[in-house]
Amino acid sequence: MGPVSAEITIDAPRERVYEVVADLAMRPSFCDHFQSNYRLLRIDPTGVGAAARYQLDAARFPIWIQTEITELEAPYLVLERGQGSRLDRMAVGAAWELVPNGGTMTDVTVSFWTEPTHPIDRLKDGVLGAGWHRRRWDHALPGKFVQGIDQQFRAHVAGAIRIDEIRPRPGVNDGVGGGG
Repeated sequence: MGPVSAEITIDAPRERVYEVVADLAMRPSFCDHFQSNYRLLRIDPTGVGAAARYQLDAARFPIWIQTEITELEAPYLVLERGQGSRLDRMAVGAAWELVPNGGTMTDVTVSFWTEPTHPIDRLKDGVLGAGWHRRRWDHALPGKFVQGIDQQFRAHVAGAIRIDEIRPRPGVNDGVGGGG
C-alpha cells in the first residue's frame, strides 16, 4: 500500500508537537482507537532506536506491527521503519513532518505505508486497504492527537523500573530495627 497521509494544523509550538511525536510512550494517548496491546521494546521511548510493538485492530485481519524510530531531525521530522504481519515479513513505515505555520501553529503530516511481498500479505493489505488506514489517522490527528499534546498518559515497559521511580521500602536499610 502506498503512503496514506493525514494532515492537521494545531495550535501548539512545533517543539512541543515534536516532543509528543518523537516519544513512542505517548502514542497510545492518540492512537488507542486502532492500536491495542501497545508495548515499548526499550526503556527509553525516545531517540533513534526507540521501538514499540502493537496490534492494529483491523476487523478481519488484526496484525502485529513493530516500529522503530530510525531518523530524527528535531524539530522537523520523525521517520519510523518496522515490520508487521505474520512472522514480521511485511515492511512498514511512517513519517511525521512538522512545519511551522505562523506564530505557535504547526502543520502536522503523518504518512504510513506498507510494503507487502508475500502473496497473502498483499491480499490482506488489499482487503484492509488504504481507506481503513486513512480513516484511522484522520480520526487520530484532529481529536486524539490534539488532546494528547496536553495529556500526560504514557506507556511503560512491562516490569521496568526507572531510576527516578525507585522509592525506599520502609524498614529496609533505614537504620531502624534489626533487619536490613
